Amino acid sequence: MENALYCGDNLEVLEKIEKESVDLIYIDPPFFSNRQYEVIWHDEAEIRSFEDRWEGGIENYIAWMKPRVQLMDKVLKPTGSFYLHCDWHANAYLRIMMDKIFERNNFRNEIIWYYRRWTNVSMNFQRMHDVIFWYSKTDDYTFNKLFQPFSDKTIHRKISRDGITNLAKTRDLEKGIVMHDVWDIPYVHSQSKERQGYPTQKPEALLERIITASSKEGDVVLDAFCGCGTAMAVAHRLKRKWIGIDISPTAIKLVEKRLKKMGVVKDEHYKSIGLPTTEKELKKLKPFEFQNWVMDEMDARISKCKVGDMGIDGYLTKTLYHEKAGIQVKQSDNVGRNVIDNFETALKREKYRQGYIVSFSFTKGAYEEVARLRNAAELEIKLITAQELLDKRKAKG
Repeated sequence: MENALYCGDNLEVLEKIEKESVDLIYIDPPFFSNRQYEVIWHDEAEIRSFEDRWEGGIENYIAWMKPRVQLMDKVLKPTGSFYLHCDWHANAYLRIMMDKIFERNNFRNEIIWYYRRWTNVSMNFQRMHDVIFWYSKTDDYTFNKLFQPFSDKTIHRKISRDGITNLAKTRDLEKGIVMHDVWDIPYVHSQSKERQGYPTQKPEALLERIITASSKEGDVVLDAFCGCGTAMAVAHRLKRKWIGIDISPTAIKLVEKRLKKMGVVKDEHYKSIGLPTTEKELKKLKPFEFQNWVMDEMDARISKCKVGDMGIDGYLTKTLYHEKAGIQVKQSDNVGRNVIDNFETALKREKYRQGYIVSFSFTKGAYEEVARLRNAAELEIKLITAQELLDKRKAKG
């Protein structure tokens, strides 16, 4: 399917995509960096976790990547191109893997994306670039020549030196020289207008250059690790069709919000497939993904402190008393009275008058304690099941 967002493991989703149906693939997979990101979203009020951690060493990472890239090779057209974005942690190993899958003679470029950012002083030269490997499927591949503009100073010097008066030659100067393989494109900094809050977000200018060079209007662009959807946003703007895949429901929802801001309407301009719709699917989510799902469904904000949040996972700003209401999320069944007692303490400490606990089910004792607190006019705590949130979404259509 074209113009589609898939939430799921790309190893499974790629099996469903027609062979040799995609014109351009760009992937920015999780780097082998052994880091765990805390994602501060655009309004800096919500914090979400993003994992970039691998156990078992580099061989395990390559073993995880290899079958995915092999499937991408199968869905790529003979005239198509494949771009793999990586950094110093694993680029040498990935290059060897790519040479075997696409064959070494189909290697086209090692593109250096150079950027500037603030860094700490360390005992090595500052790392200010990523690597993008470009492979074609065959020798017959799409490539639209791009040009690097001359600076105004260079244009003026050439005109003065050569005495150019012919308008056509002047236009050639304005067009510039054929683009080289070192791209100086600004990093997406914290104050950037395009920033989505995703920790590994890449600039639209970078994707625009790749998509413009290796595809035409109407072509299909695939990003199998779509993250916050930069490839989808740029492809749509450049009148390409697109397919985005990400295993994270949080990421897919962020892409949906990004597309909505662009005027790209779900179910009208694209389909979103695979977001959890049952309790069984919700129980399979990682804890932080389940928490993010709950907060999105409740239109709530996540507490800034992920560790030691003292029982308050998030909060609502629009409530009965026009005050904040605390939220606690439990990815479990039969949540009991002890959870209510602890949540009561946390709410009182933060001076909240009301709160919500979300889980899959609650015990009789939990409901009795909530009723006691309400009758005593101490606190208003509401118990919500994940199924209730699912039913509410279904009712909205």
